[in-house]
Amino acid sequence: MFEKIQNIEAAYKEVRRIAIIAICSCTLMGIVAHGYHYAKIKRMQNQIYVLADGKVMQAYTSSRSAHIAVEAEDHIRNFHQYFFRLDPDGKQIKNGVGKALYLADYSAKKTFDDLSKQGYYTKIISSNTSQRITIDNIQLNLNQHPYSFRCYATQESITSGSIVTRNLITEGQLRTVSRSKQNLHGFLIENWKVIAYKDLKTQYHKQP
Repeated sequence: MFEKIQNIEAAYKEVRRIAIIAICSCTLMGIVAHGYHYAKIKRMQNQIYVLADGKVMQAYTSSRSAHIAVEAEDHIRNFHQYFFRLDPDGKQIKNGVGKALYLADYSAKKTFDDLSKQGYYTKIISSNTSQRITIDNIQLNLNQHPYSFRCYATQESITSGSIVTRNLITEGQLRTVSRSKQNLHGFLIENWKVIAYKDLKTQYHKQP
């Protein structure tokens, strides 16, 4: 009888041991599965799809801090392209400068108003002048917000008779704002001003 009782106890212990092992195994598998699915969901959240030229393309998101310098420089570059790349067309000038003003504060609007009062844009239209700008260098200080910057560029004023090349230097600050359709990078240029604008050379076209 005692032998049967001992066998029953031994069997019970064995069953309990197996049950504990099974429970621990299931728990471990659950933790691993949860971690795997969580990592997969995070990867999926970092994937976005964009439509470009009628084709669906996959892209990946990342934290703003990882690419803040690239985005800031592109914001500055876009602003200057919109503001200074002009053709002798009133509608084009309005559209281009309008896009630039979405990227900056009142300081850019004041510069635009001052140039308008001086007849700057009227002269571009009447003389059939096209202006092109090349960004040579952008110095950006990300150690303190708002971020100060200085932009070095070369501008060309092109007419039927000549090309005037000018040196252009501007400076200002970048403040972080919400992204929008008109402001994709989520920065606002503040206290912007032109600190150098001088002729470098004039190239005359040869007349036939």
